[in-house]
Amino acid sequence: MGTVYKKTFTKPIPAEAETFTRKGEHFARWKDAKNKTRTAPLTTGKDSSNRIVVKAGTYTAKYRDGSGVVVEKATGCRDETAARSVLAELERRAELVKAKVITAAEDGIADHQDVPLADHVAAFIDHQKAKGVSRRLNDTLSQLRRVAVDCGFRCLADLNGSKLERWLVDRQAEGMSAATRNEYRGAWVTFSNWCVNNGRLAGNPFARVPKANVKGDRRRQRRARNEDERVRLLDVARRRPLLDRMTIRRGKRKGQAVARLRDKTRHRLERLGRERALIYKTLVLTGLRKGELASLTVGQLYLGADPPYLVLDAADEKNREGNSIPLRADLADDLRQWLTDKAQTVQEAAREAPIVRFRPGSSRQRETQPGRFYATRGAGLFVVDSSAGGYVCLLCSDWTGADSQPGLETCRHPQAGRTWSDNRRSRHAAYLRHAAKRGRRGTANRTSRHASFEHRPDNERLHRP
Repeated sequence: MGTVYKKTFTKPIPAEAETFTRKGEHFARWKDAKNKTRTAPLTTGKDSSNRIVVKAGTYTAKYRDGSGVVVEKATGCRDETAARSVLAELERRAELVKAKVITAAEDGIADHQDVPLADHVAAFIDHQKAKGVSRRLNDTLSQLRRVAVDCGFRCLADLNGSKLERWLVDRQAEGMSAATRNEYRGAWVTFSNWCVNNGRLAGNPFARVPKANVKGDRRRQRRARNEDERVRLLDVARRRPLLDRMTIRRGKRKGQAVARLRDKTRHRLERLGRERALIYKTLVLTGLRKGELASLTVGQLYLGADPPYLVLDAADEKNREGNSIPLRADLADDLRQWLTDKAQTVQEAAREAPIVRFRPGSSRQRETQPGRFYATRGAGLFVVDSSAGGYVCLLCSDWTGADSQPGLETCRHPQAGRTWSDNRRSRHAAYLRHAAKRGRRGTANRTSRHASFEHRPDNERLHRP
């Protein structure tokens, strides 16, 4: 037979409290924040100081579960009658488990049904972060919150596939694309699967919600850039840093590339243009993403191997598996020349720098001497803008200039145009090329022949950036 009671705990005695004795027991009296007189018995703490004994505001149920173990569970009730009603329900569930009508796991699921949905979502987001999933995590959280508010999902017991399906139909009527609707559906399916795996739900209520047909509602047609477009893009990327600096922005000569620059500045801008063109060429021929390219270091390139290749660490790849990507011979030559020029630039800077001596006993014992270059595995291969908006705006500006030759234009909006879409298609085409070279299982012969035709290695137009 279970029981309900209010738990007690101790607190430090208030500073303004007065103590008194009644019938041999010690009490404290004080006024709270609402100027009401409070009285509580006194006890002695572990440090021999006086502390007041306070009762909890709600009742706790104490009973034996289906396994015969004594458990205590908060009822959240301030009224004793209501608390005993909760106790009766808990004992009824314990009897069902004991009689093997339901399992202990099914009984545990019932404990999660009335917990606020926000607590489950927060636990799900923490789980994703612990797995190392960071890409678009904020978007997933926003999608879960929006649907929960619109559909009235306040706890797990409220989750309903029909409500989500109705919500998706309403969004379709408002003009939301099929791909976006599938993202909302996918967020809730993933969240519900996590709840099932963690014993919070018995089944996924959204598993039967159908996906929208993306092919029938494609808003942007994606395609890989053809050879002429790539050549123009690399040419513009090489010339634009210097041309932008030489262009007059105001006055009578506005728009003319006649500004006078120092030789050192001109050399630096030309080098920046070469780097940018090599970045684009590497993206096209390897299929790397922006973040993956930014993570590459000198030590991950094996240019002397036959064939040359680069190693992508698992922590930097989207699927967290790691990969070895073969490099075309002309790209390997360009990267080898780029590293040589980069080392020469560092050497020239070191010759002009003063000698720096480190204190004895420090972790860096060596001295930096003019003319000596120290290469490390951690040296970055390229300088890539880590922000998505900065990268997209830069690529969009170069692409706009390639479309509007001989003049170069500047992108006014970081997401304008088709740049991102075309870059993703080019990455997919590069993947097909690698699949064709490696002869991966599951790759259709027609796809392999198409990849080999579209990216045949004897094409000389991209051999030199």
